[in-house]
Amino acid sequence: MSVYFEELDFRPTPIGVLSLRRRRRPSSGVDIYEIKLGDEFLMSSLFTAAEIELARLGLAALARTDLDVVVGGLGLGYTAQAVLEHSSVRSLMVVDALAEVIEWHEQGLLPLGRELTGDPRCRLVHGDFFALSHAEDGFDSGAPRRCFDAILVDIDHSPRNLLHPRHAALYEPAGLARLAAHLNPRGVFALWSNDPPDAAFNSVLAAAFATSSAQVVTFDNAQGDGDASNTIYIGVKAA
Repeated sequence: MSVYFEELDFRPTPIGVLSLRRRRRPSSGVDIYEIKLGDEFLMSSLFTAAEIELARLGLAALARTDLDVVVGGLGLGYTAQAVLEHSSVRSLMVVDALAEVIEWHEQGLLPLGRELTGDPRCRLVHGDFFALSHAEDGFDSGAPRRCFDAILVDIDHSPRNLLHPRHAALYEPAGLARLAAHLNPRGVFALWSNDPPDAAFNSVLAAAFATSSAQVVTFDNAQGDGDASNTIYIGVKAA
């Protein structure tokens, strides 16, 4: 393989061909890691600002310590890493539907893999986040009905642009109510979206939580001609 491009792994999955690639930017010499599903880019280490802000903004809404956190969507691990940087975090469960992505972290193929798997507070769980969020027993099979202080989600492109149609239920009133049942009082739900703030989803979020907001995160688009932006939605459960 060229020093400038390498396909690190390539796996057929039930939802399509999943590939992990590393490419080097000649202008900076920095290695960029990318995960693709078929021809579609799922994530890139070139754009991590909003994934990090998902953790920062979500945890900033909590005024307590000894936090138990769930992250939906492992990806390249930047949200999980940002969660673990908070000394107030006691435990972190990261749920991902793709066993291959978890394996890439466990094998050290991704830059943050060793850090995440080596932190005793962090557990990577192969599972369907959406099914677990709807289930009465919740996310932790070893502790049914366990509640958490924060649930941070970065899976779909947005509440309207989904990776799979069955995910849609989460973004409806009943779906958010079921997810909120897995939060402690004053717990936080935070969601990453690639799209601008959506007025309709804002209304659904406001109905499900005591307080809610949509915050736009801007970052360099890496093309040298301006900024790009993502949205972080935050809902805080009533006391």
